[in-house]
Amino acid sequence: MVSPMNGMEPAPDRAGLFGTTHWSAVLAAREPGGSPQAAVALERLCRTYWYPLYAHVRRRGYSPEDAKDLTQEFFARLLARQWLSAADRSRGRFRSFLLTALNHFLANEWDRARSLKRGGGQAHVPLDTDGCERRYAQETSPDLNAQELYERNWALRFLEQVRTRLRDEYVARGKAERFDVLERFLPGADNPLGYAEAARQLRIPEGTCKSDVYRLKRRYAEVIREEIAHTVASPDEIDDELRHLIEVLGR
Repeated sequence: MVSPMNGMEPAPDRAGLFGTTHWSAVLAAREPGGSPQAAVALERLCRTYWYPLYAHVRRRGYSPEDAKDLTQEFFARLLARQWLSAADRSRGRFRSFLLTALNHFLANEWDRARSLKRGGGQAHVPLDTDGCERRYAQETSPDLNAQELYERNWALRFLEQVRTRLRDEYVARGKAERFDVLERFLPGADNPLGYAEAARQLRIPEGTCKSDVYRLKRRYAEVIREEIAHTVASPDEIDDELRHLIEVLGR
């Protein structure tokens, strides 16, 4: 498998990148009466991790109905900040905290959560629970265990977010068509183009096309680092998390 990270050289961190990152903001607001910004940050992170955690629960052998109930209730409690006091800054990656908390929940709360009416959790994040099961039915990694499947889906969802953010930046500049062509030069593209063909489609000189691709790849690397910074507790963890992302995608 060609990794979506092959050929990527991450750019250095920008100054001040870590000032208001999502997970660090949540960790700073674990006490009652935390900031609204932390609540928004936590909800955004939950949207990202809903499907990877749902797939983890399904791979552990729970039925679709039970997996939906359990995952929904887990996020309801997380959003209520019942478990944030257990977050450990020394092991501050959000993906690791979530998986540990979920496994604890499954081990200790199964009987109670099982009795919930479907969708009875009070999570404030809009979730496409039916879409999750359709996606799970299309999983192409039957040999992965529950934790490995979680890691893989985390990585794929992460890159989806990076590309969405990049496209939004191009759309904001009125260059959606340019991104739709140039993104096929990014690592892991299913249908790569040559420079001459891309330039023809965009009606620009080939030299301009090469320069645009270079800038897109550089921005891609920057956004990856910025998004990783949202999910770790300190800037010292960014490089380790990036290496882990590359490792997971290369499996």
